[in-house]
Amino acid sequence: MTPAEAVLRRVLPERAPERIDRPRQGNHKQTAVARYSDRPAVVVQLADDPTAIHTEANLLSAIDHRTSVPVPHLLAHGELGDRGYLVTEYVGGVDLHAAFVDLPPTRREAIARRFGAILAELHAAFPFESAGPLSVDETGALVAAGRTPSEEFRASTDAALAALPSAFDSLRPALDSALRPPEETRPPRLFPWDLRPGNAVVADGRLAAVLDWGAPRAADPALSVAKAEHLVAHWYGVDAEPLVRAFRTGYASVRPLPEAPVAYRLAAVVSAAVDSTGTVTRPHYPERTGEDALAVHRDWLTRWLDAAESE
Repeated sequence: MTPAEAVLRRVLPERAPERIDRPRQGNHKQTAVARYSDRPAVVVQLADDPTAIHTEANLLSAIDHRTSVPVPHLLAHGELGDRGYLVTEYVGGVDLHAAFVDLPPTRREAIARRFGAILAELHAAFPFESAGPLSVDETGALVAAGRTPSEEFRASTDAALAALPSAFDSLRPALDSALRPPEETRPPRLFPWDLRPGNAVVADGRLAAVLDWGAPRAADPALSVAKAEHLVAHWYGVDAEPLVRAFRTGYASVRPLPEAPVAYRLAAVVSAAVDSTGTVTRPHYPERTGEDALAVHRDWLTRWLDAAESE
């Protein structure tokens, strides 16, 4: 019996799936989709860190209850041996990562606007007393690590810089100089680390679900604005300016848009340049790889470093 089957026997003991599919894998979780003849499909995710799964499950449930953000409905979470598991309803649709660049420009802008509104709604619904990685306290509440927004910026940026491969060494002195937290920061809000089209599905012309709420943090809301805007408007290599305007319009339709300083824009690019394993990420679609991917990230960094010098 596979771990996914063991989880399903625990969560849905009276039903046997007709089949179990294995979609593309992320960096942290093993994923399976169980399909039934008499109920909607479910998604089983397993990870080596039960505490991280517990935090993600609590955040997913809170988003579902506090906001209108479309997320998969949480069915169960727990531990199986030394691993954590998460079971949600399956949300059908088209993987937006593959579909985004082929959409008409007006549809891409509508999606960018929706992502902006989603981030603003999350900021409105999830204030925190401090910044840093989120966890769940003994009362079941989501809490941050106790840092100030400036300390969180420094810690997360230092980690991202340390993960950059040697191909970026020529830029390190300039990055070290430019990546300074601003003198004034805002009270911390939820920072969904990977809010992007690649973690969403569309169905019937609408955003059906936003997926993957792992590694959440609390930070100055302008920092997460910078990161999400980079991943939504710039990442796919299409005309960015209309998407930037749409994203910002969507955010401002919910709450005032915080201005992100250049240091935050640089931090967004640095944190997106490598994944959690230290592997250089693949921007644009079709995805750039190897030296082409490095060139795209270096170009983005150089543009913001130029902006920092002109401040």
